[in-house]
Amino acid sequence: MLTDYHNHLENGTLTLDYLKKFIHKATEKGISHFGISEHAYHFYQTANILSNDWVEKRRYYDMADYVSLFEQAWNEHVDVKMSIEMDYTPGKHQEMETFINQYNFDYVIGSIHWVDDFGIDLSEYKSEWERRDVYDVYRAYFDQVVTLAQSNLFDILGHFDLVKIFNYVPHQKDFLLEQYDRATDALKESKTCVEISTAGLRKPTQEIYPHEELLAMCYKKGIPIVLSSDAHFPEHVGFAYDQAVELARKVGYTKLMTFNKGERREVSLG
Repeated sequence: MLTDYHNHLENGTLTLDYLKKFIHKATEKGISHFGISEHAYHFYQTANILSNDWVEKRRYYDMADYVSLFEQAWNEHVDVKMSIEMDYTPGKHQEMETFINQYNFDYVIGSIHWVDDFGIDLSEYKSEWERRDVYDVYRAYFDQVVTLAQSNLFDILGHFDLVKIFNYVPHQKDFLLEQYDRATDALKESKTCVEISTAGLRKPTQEIYPHEELLAMCYKKGIPIVLSSDAHFPEHVGFAYDQAVELARKVGYTKLMTFNKGERREVSLG
């Protein structure tokens, strides 16, 4: 079996017709477990969790409309999972938990896009990489991975090493492996799975998330995985899945995790 749990409607409309375009592509690609996980910052209901100038310009959805879309889909027997991708925000654990518990999500993705006021993967902030110490950014990023895992609020960690997106990577291998090690130690003690995301192949890094060495650590520590494309357009659903499956098998994985209303079940990969 294949999963694609990380997908966005934000470049289209919150309508059943647009959602069905994603479903059609998933069916074409043989993906039997498919979900939509819109960015939580788009919704008015998350204003007390993450707020900055960049986000506020993009807060235009109401959760009632989002839930209604899935109810329409389910009423027509469209098999789609309802999820959210939430920016993990230090110091806002209670607010994140309260929001998550208000909705009957099949699973919840936690991702890190911000290190303090620095949007690490945003083109608008790319010049910041030249002004900041790469080691400090990586240390702070993986600090958040650790506390994200320790919060146990999330079912899936999105694009584990997103911090490499613009190819700013510490030269000291020992430093990088130290960050990988402490992050995977925290994840193995949590309920949080890791996604193998092909989105990195569409970004400047030209690499799958996570890096092979990081994924190998996940496997050795028994951390479950899912496959995701992080599609923002229907045509990207299941993008480069042959490479994702190859990488998963190369490090030893033979199973994927699946989700249904918070319940999880392992299935055979592929």
